[in-house]
Amino acid sequence: MKNILAAIALFSVSFMHAQSFSGSGDQKVQIGANFQNNATGINVSYDYGLGENMSIGFTSSYALGIPSELKEDRYVAGVKVQDKASFTDRFDLKARFNANIGNVLNIDENFDLYPGLNLGLKNFGSHLGARYFFSNGFGVYTELNLPIAKYNTDKLTDPEKIHNQFTVNAGVVFNL
Repeated sequence: MKNILAAIALFSVSFMHAQSFSGSGDQKVQIGANFQNNATGINVSYDYGLGENMSIGFTSSYALGIPSELKEDRYVAGVKVQDKASFTDRFDLKARFNANIGNVLNIDENFDLYPGLNLGLKNFGSHLGARYFFSNGFGVYTELNLPIAKYNTDKLTDPEKIHNQFTVNAGVVFNL
């Protein structure tokens, strides 16, 4: 019984000393799932702290799961009406800027809320993310992404909509 209580106490202390964003020089890597209409995939991001509440980084996503109608060219009466989702449709890379305001809100030292802007291969957009750390090096995150200005202003085909629409990312985050 004493061993169990000691383990719980030690575990609780490790939770109390987790820190979500430590400012200049802070580095985070996030790995998770990407969810959007007509696609699911993987998301990887890296953030580097520039100041007390600012970070820059990059994020990349690749759509793995797409519906069967996007896996092959589509023809109607012998005329091609839509190309299949190519690598360039499935892949996206973005540079990003975050305003890490978890310590401003002072909800919990393990929690960070970070709104931001991103500039990618397909659009200029915004994101709102949240991280919660269980220990000094490990936590969970979720992000909501929304395009503000799409580079292709024509009516988008279904493959072109991949990564060019509202998306949600969720997964794990690590301090480096």
